[in-house]
Amino acid sequence: MMNKKKLELYIHIPFCAKKCAYCDFLSFPGNVQMQREYMEQLGEEIRLQAASCSEYQVVSIFIGGGTPSILSASDILELMETLKGSFTISPEAEITMEANPGTVKLDSLKDYRAAGINRISLGLQSADDTELGYLGRIHTFDEFLKTYQRVRMAGFSNVNVDLISAIPGQTLDSWKNTLKKVTMLKPEHISAYSLIVEEGTPYYDRYGAHVELSDDCLTSEERRRLMALPELPDEDTEREMYYLTQTLLAEQGYERYEISNYSRPGFECAHNIGYWTGTEYLGLGLGSSSYIDGCRFHNTPDFREYTTAHLDQEEDFQKCLRQEFETLTREERMEEYMFLGLRLMRGVSALGFITRFGQSIRSVYGSILDQLAADGLLEYVSGYYRLTERGIDLSNYVMSKFLLN
Repeated sequence: MMNKKKLELYIHIPFCAKKCAYCDFLSFPGNVQMQREYMEQLGEEIRLQAASCSEYQVVSIFIGGGTPSILSASDILELMETLKGSFTISPEAEITMEANPGTVKLDSLKDYRAAGINRISLGLQSADDTELGYLGRIHTFDEFLKTYQRVRMAGFSNVNVDLISAIPGQTLDSWKNTLKKVTMLKPEHISAYSLIVEEGTPYYDRYGAHVELSDDCLTSEERRRLMALPELPDEDTEREMYYLTQTLLAEQGYERYEISNYSRPGFECAHNIGYWTGTEYLGLGLGSSSYIDGCRFHNTPDFREYTTAHLDQEEDFQKCLRQEFETLTREERMEEYMFLGLRLMRGVSALGFITRFGQSIRSVYGSILDQLAADGLLEYVSGYYRLTERGIDLSNYVMSKFLLN
C-alpha cells in the first residue's frame, strides 16, 4: 500500500434545484428519472475507470456539482459503496460533499457521515437575504443557519462555508456583516471568492460586454428582473472587500493558506492543496476533468451522450470519457507547477521541484526569480518561493513570467 501513487477523485453531480444567474458550472435542474439514469451510468464509469487505477491510492474525494445534496440519501450511500468497492481509498482520506442550505435533513446528514463522508461544504455566498435574491439563490440566511446546525448535530467536525464578495448591490458594510456572522459560527474553513462575471451566464448579459439579452436565454420576466439588478461594487470597493476579508478572518483565527481560502490550523482543504501541488486527479461524471500521468482529458458535457454511452465499448469510451486528450510537455508541466503552486501562501517548494523534474528550480527560472524578487513581487522563505502581497495583487503578470515558450 505504501508504494501506491496518490490519486484524488472528483465526482460531478450536475443537478440543482435552480440555476443561479452567475453560475457557469455544468449544472441544471433534473427530474427523478434523469437522476436515476445518471447515477446508474456514473456507477458504471466508476467501476470501469477504477480498473485502470490499481497502482493508485485515493487520498481525497470531492463530490461537487451542481448540488449533490439534492439527490436522495440512498443515492449518496450507493455512490459511496461503489467508490469504496472499486478504488483503494486511504483510511485518512478527506471526503467532501457539497450541500446547499435547505436541501438536507438531519437523517440524511447522519447517513452521509456513516457512509464515510467527513467534510461538508455549504454554499452560503452571503448572509444578506437581499443579496442572495440578486444572486438567484433559493435559500435565506435563516435556512442556512438551520442547515449548519443540522450539519453539526450530525457530527461533522470539518465544515467549509463558501462566500462571494463584490456581488450586485453589496457594500463594504454588508460584506463585513456577512464575514462576522459566519465567523461567529466557527466553521473550520471559509472559501471567500470575488464574483467573476463569466461569459455565457445571465450575469454576463447584465454586467459583461453585451447589454442586449438574447431572446432564447431568459423569459421576459426573468429578463426584466435581471436588468433591474443594482450595479456591481466599483473596483476600489472590491479591493477594500478583499483586504477586509484578510484582516477580519485573521483576527478570528483563520489562516490564509491560498489566495481565496482560509482555515483554522490543521483544516486546510487537502483536496484543493492536491490540485495546487500537482497531485494526479480523476474526474468522474458529466464534463469532469482529469489529469493522469501527465495527460489531461475530460468527459463529455452532453447529458444524453453520457447516459446512453456503452462505456465498455472502445468507441463510446473514447467519445465520452477521454475527450480532448492532451499530453503535457515537460515545459508545460513545469509552467503549471509554478502557476498552481504560487496560489498557495507558502509558495512553490524548491525541493519539490527537484523531486518532480530532476533539476533545480533555479536552473530553469533563476533569472526570472531574481527579477521578480528585485521588483518586490516574489520572495524566498524557508525553501519556498512565494508571492509577496504586491505579487498577489499583480499575480496575472507574475504568472506570465513563468511561461517557457
